[in-house]
Amino acid sequence: MRILLVEDDKIIGDGVVEGLGLDDYAVDWVENKRSALTALAANTYEFLILDLGLPDGSGLDVLRDVRQKGNDIPVLILTAYDTIQDKVKGLDGGADDYLIKPFDLDELRVRIRALSRRANGRSSPLLKTGDVTLDPAKRLVSRAGTPVNLGPKEFAILQTLMEKPGRVLSKAQIEDSLYGWDMEVESNTIEVHIHGIRKKLGKDCIQTVRHVGYKVEEA
Repeated sequence: MRILLVEDDKIIGDGVVEGLGLDDYAVDWVENKRSALTALAANTYEFLILDLGLPDGSGLDVLRDVRQKGNDIPVLILTAYDTIQDKVKGLDGGADDYLIKPFDLDELRVRIRALSRRANGRSSPLLKTGDVTLDPAKRLVSRAGTPVNLGPKEFAILQTLMEKPGRVLSKAQIEDSLYGWDMEVESNTIEVHIHGIRKKLGKDCIQTVRHVGYKVEEA
């Protein structure tokens, strides 16, 4: 999952980027409103973590711009102000949830997973296709009840496809979901990882749609 983090506190920003990176989230980090609007206009993100108090304006301005453009990306607001008024402004402005600073990284992970489930129209925390089950929280994959060990990028690619069952994702869409600004991607990286997934889970777990991309079947 590719995430945009808008946060001017360098300690918090470093911690979030490093912490979420351990879960193979691709996090692009900007520190002000202007850079946030530029990043959102130029890239496709699946999640937005948005600080309200930015040096060149309010995070609410970014949120307003996102929603006015019809972008339904899940938005989690970060605020240092634990007041009802700030929470109401954020949620009424189109945010999906909020966290009060300082926050625990594990709680941030839980909220990201929960909001992503909601955005993808799921209620179950588990992803399933055929006899393959993926648990995003525990980072476990099994086939017919037998655990299967996937590499970090293999897991991330499979999760990306399983979150959109029946939908064909192009190679470029998968790359955009997995790699941020500072990550270099070899031309055949996705193909190599999908080959590895099929080797471990079976050739039928991911289908190739010729000249278009890849998909998994709905559960």
